[in-house]
Formats: sequence, structure tokens, C-alpha cells
Amino acid sequence: MSLLQVRNLTISFGTHAVVRNASFTLNAGEKLALVGESGSGKTVTALSLLGLAQGARLQGEVLLETAQGIKDLTRLPARQLRALCGRDIAMIFQEPMTALNPVFTIGNQVAEVLQLHRGLTGPALRDAVHALLEQTGIAEPARCARSYAHQLSGGQRQRAMIAMALAGHPKLLLADEPTTALDPSVRRQILDLLERIQQDMGLAILLITHDLPLVRRFADRVAVMAHGHIVEQGSVTDIFERAQQPITRTLLSSQLQRDVTPTAADAPPVLAATALRVTYAHAGDTGWRWRARAPFVALHGADFCVREGQTLGVVGESGSGKSSLALAALGLLTRQQSSNSVTLFGRPWGQDAATDLRNRKDVQVVFQDPFSSLSPRLTLEQIVAEGLRVHAPQLSAADVRTHVLQALTDVGLVGGSSASVPHARPLVEPATLLQRYPHQFSGGQRQRIAIARALVVQPRALVLDEPTSALDANMSLQIVQLLQRLQREKGLAYLLISHDVAVIRALAHQVLVLQNGHVLAQGPLQSLDSELDTVLEHPSNANIP
Repeated sequence: MSLLQVRNLTISFGTHAVVRNASFTLNAGEKLALVGESGSGKTVTALSLLGLAQGARLQGEVLLETAQGIKDLTRLPARQLRALCGRDIAMIFQEPMTALNPVFTIGNQVAEVLQLHRGLTGPALRDAVHALLEQTGIAEPARCARSYAHQLSGGQRQRAMIAMALAGHPKLLLADEPTTALDPSVRRQILDLLERIQQDMGLAILLITHDLPLVRRFADRVAVMAHGHIVEQGSVTDIFERAQQPITRTLLSSQLQRDVTPTAADAPPVLAATALRVTYAHAGDTGWRWRARAPFVALHGADFCVREGQTLGVVGESGSGKSSLALAALGLLTRQQSSNSVTLFGRPWGQDAATDLRNRKDVQVVFQDPFSSLSPRLTLEQIVAEGLRVHAPQLSAADVRTHVLQALTDVGLVGGSSASVPHARPLVEPATLLQRYPHQFSGGQRQRIAIARALVVQPRALVLDEPTSALDANMSLQIVQLLQRLQREKGLAYLLISHDVAVIRALAHQVLVLQNGHVLAQGPLQSLDSELDTVLEHPSNANIP
């Protein structure tokens, strides 16, 4: 008997089946990767194993070998299933910032698992919390235990999530996109950590991911999902070198291609900065001289210029100052935080609220995680139209809808998408589409909605914060092709922040490399291309001219 056997699992919501007759096995100490496009059913399959897919109706069998014998997770009463979760089977969720409780310290959240499943209390509980955090590679476990989720870096939050998952000594670990939002150097650390823990504890790991390079390096076997079906299974070598199904070959061949138009040297500048410096006061500073501390300098004197039709790619490891540079470019920092050096079309930007409001439509942003940045209470039409209600209040309701439909057409969600955007899937009729909510769309569709929301006010520049990090290879290809087409047609300037070297190479004209708040290098992509991988994987070893 394998540790986990999934037999003919069908997952339905109402009358609609999202996973159909899925079957796979996982042996003790084995690593199985479940891969597929966005919306293929990967995550809902993993959540259903733990009974976390709310409203789902399960058919089939999910057999797990436990200390009390073989249990069918689909037929266990809720109380017995909760007892298994954390003890026999645990999960690392995709986004630790939303999975961790913001009102409890990290130590309290790890301690809860230890209390429930191992009965620890008092000093033994505290020591076990610190030992778990130290085991996951956190340098200051005692300080981390006293901290809240927002006070930790992305890598530290992911390590804390892993510590919670390991607290009950499970046999099976479900890892849902455990490295999606991390930069390459931290991603490599988390992978090394998971491999070490898996070998030390003999864990079986079910990895849900769209990151094919990660699968090639980490997994023993691969199962490919498409439209709710498992269409192909095999060893990593079999899948990567002898794929049988078209969808598998499509995923493996979805490589980004550079398709950008060179910009003239005299193209008008859109966003520029000279000696940009960004500082933040320390939390808790009172203003009293004997208690105040020197402000934290997040960015030291950065220069950049983004011209019409040009993309500036900003790269660097976590904490290098990329987000601070983006906030300054968006005009979202106060005078105390940012030096008066950012200009929009040659005019001061981000310093006067009244002036900035008139120009704010010219600089829009596409956030990293559209599911978090799109309001769950608004329909698609309300989300995309929101900018028009602020910047074009004179428009009638009919005119607003016309502009909304045009923006959705531009991004391939309405009409003619297959012609304008390769591989895009046409959706339903616009009247029905406009009344849907964000949770009713796939990840790639939500990213298109985020881009449409930015485009509807006809901006001149877009700040793109990791626009493809949460998407599978095929969806990433579609979004990059979409951004390339929009730039050619509309002459948009892009400030692109990304950990993905392939995205930078596909879109950027100029590159700005940041490290610890300093500009390590900048220049045309061609002059820095050979060092980009080293900059992100091992920044201290980079040999940049």
C-alpha cells in the first residue's frame, strides 16, 4: 500500500465538476509534482485532500496510511479529519502573508500545532518552537517567534509556514507553489531546505506548481493536469524528454521570446529620477531626540529614465529597494520619505497632492497578485470602470461601458482575443462576463483584468510589479505577448520589476540592478544580459562592469 492513493477522485461544486476521475499514488519518501495550467484543478485537488475546499462534493477514494490504519479522507467525519491535519498530513500554502494570521505572533501560530498534536506546554513548548524555526534556517528564532507576519521578509514567512507544517511530524507534506513569490536566491534556499527536511524526516511531498525548472530539479515523478483530468504521469525524465500529450508539450515549449521595438534615443522621457533617495522612519519612533533612531535608507541615490515606448527592467534580490523605487515612481511616497527628484514628463511628480491627482491617470500599476489587488466585492465592470469614475466623471453610463469593453478587448478578454493574443481563450458573452466577480476567473484572466483596469484611463506609463510570477508557463507567455503588443500599439512606457530573468530578457530595453539599496549597475539589456542570472542567484558573485 502506498502512503497516499487517490482513486477516481471527482470534485464538484453544485452540478459542475472541476476535477474528474483523478487517480495517482504517492509512496513514503517520494516527491510527486502535480503540474498544469492555471485553472486545471491542481490546487483544488490538494485542498480537497484536507477537506479545505469549501462547498466541494467529493466522489472516489483518497486513502491515507496512518498510525491507526488506512483512512479514506473523503468519508471521515470532520472531527477525525481535523485530527489528521497537521499530524499525518500538513500543507504549505501558496501565499504565507495571507495564510498566516496577522494578529498572532509567529511563535503563537507554531505553538498552536505543537499543543494540539504533541501536547507540549510551558518551557518545553517554547523550546520546541525555537527549535523548529531554527531547523528551517531562521537565523534569530527567538526574535522571529515574537514577530508578526508583516514584520518578516518573504523568505522568513515561508520558512515560518514550513515550521508550522512540520510541527506535528507529518508523513505527507502538500506544498502549493511554495516558492512562487520569492526571488531566485531565496527560492533556491527554500528548495534546499525542503530537500534537506524531506531526506532527514523521510517525508513524502506532493508539490503543486507551474514552475517546470523547479519540477525538473526537485521531483521524482510528475502528474500533468488539464481541464480537471490527469492526462499524463511518469518519471521526470519521461515527462520532460518523452512527453506524449499535446498539453504537456505545450507547457514544456512555452518559452518567452523577445519581441520589442527599439526606441529612439530622442524619444520623449515619461518617468525619470535623479539621485532618488527613499528613507523610512523606524516603527515606534516617538520624535523624542533621546529615543529617535536614524531613519532606514531603502534606496541610495538612484538615477533612471523611462522613455515613451521603452521598458526599464528593475532586478535585484529581496530587500534591494525595488518596491521603494516603484512607490516613488507611482508618486505614493511622502516628502519625508522621498527626495524631490522624480519627474513625470519633465514636471515634478509625487510632491503635491492636487497636481498629482490631475496627472495620476498617466501612471498606473499592475500588481503582483491580482487576486489580492482586485476587490472581491466588485464585479468585473465595476473594477475596470473605477478609474473612469475618478478621472472622467463626465462620462455617461453608456460611455463608461464602452470604454470598459474596449479595455477588455485590448487585453483579449472580450471579442477577437484569438486573433489579437496568441493562445488566448475567448470567454462568454460580454453582458454575462461583466457581472462576474474576481474569484470566478482563473489566474491568467485576473491578470488580464488588472491590466485592463490600468489601461482604461489611457495611461502613458505602467509600473509592472512581477506581472507573471503567479502564472504557469503558458499563461506567462500570453501575458508577456500581451504586454509586448500593447507597448507597440500604444507607445507605453513600462517600469518592470521582476525576479524572472526570462521576463526581463523578453521585455526590457534598459536594466537597473539594485543591491542593498544601491545601484549595482544599469545600462542596455545587451550589455548586462550575461550577468543577470548570477545577479539574482548569487549577487555577491556577479561580475558587472
